[in-house]
Formats: sequence, C-alpha cells, structure tokens
Amino acid sequence: MTLIFNQDKYKELLVKYQPKLIKNEEDNEKALAIVEELMHLPNRSPEENELYELLITLIEKFEQEYYLPGRESTPHSMLLFLMEQKNIQQSDLVNILGSENLVYELVNNQQDISKSQAKALGDFFQVDPGVFI
Repeated sequence: MTLIFNQDKYKELLVKYQPKLIKNEEDNEKALAIVEELMHLPNRSPEENELYELLITLIEKFEQEYYLPGRESTPHSMLLFLMEQKNIQQSDLVNILGSENLVYELVNNQQDISKSQAKALGDFFQVDPGVFI
C-alpha cells in the first residue's frame, strides 16, 4: 500500500514543531527531543518521516559546524549515528545486510556501503538512502 503525502498534515506538523536552523545547544536539544519523539512513533506517517528527516538534516548541519568544523559526515558516521540514536546493535543489521561479517566490516569502516546496501539501510532506518552513499 502506497501512502499519500498530505500537504495539510505536513503543514500542521511544521506549525506544531516549527523547525528552523539550529544555532545553539538549546535549539539542538529541542530538535533532538523531537527526533526522539518521532523515532519512537510506531508506523510514522509520510509527513512525520519528512519532518524526521528534515530535523536530522538540521541537527547534522549544526553538529558538523559546532562540533566538527571542517569535517563533513560520512556514510559510516551516519550509520553509527543512526545505530546509536535507535539503539541498534550490529546483530540487528545481519538480516538487513545479509551476513555478520559484512555488518562488522561496514560498522568498522573496513568496507564502503554499496548502493543496494544503502537502500536496505535507508528502508530500515526510514531515511533517504543517500545518507549512506
């Protein structure tokens, strides 16, 4: 079943949460709290997923500039970030990626994430697969 994106529902979410560029720790903590709330919603709607991805992008931008100036996120760092945020263990990814050895190599940055693996990870974490490429 394909879910239809509802612009009005998305507008309501934007009004409720009022996402904006994050410029300080306080704004970052607020955005993280909203991401945490959305992360634990069962069966997020397409509109909630859109807000979730928007907030992750804003948080990542702030943290790159604030904590790691001059360093951009990598597919590996995004994998570790999402695993930490969702309390995912390596063993949880074996069924997604196919083998324990492959998961170990990806998590330990010993192998690049392929396009098909990025798609599987994107589906699993409910994010754009592009964050893993």
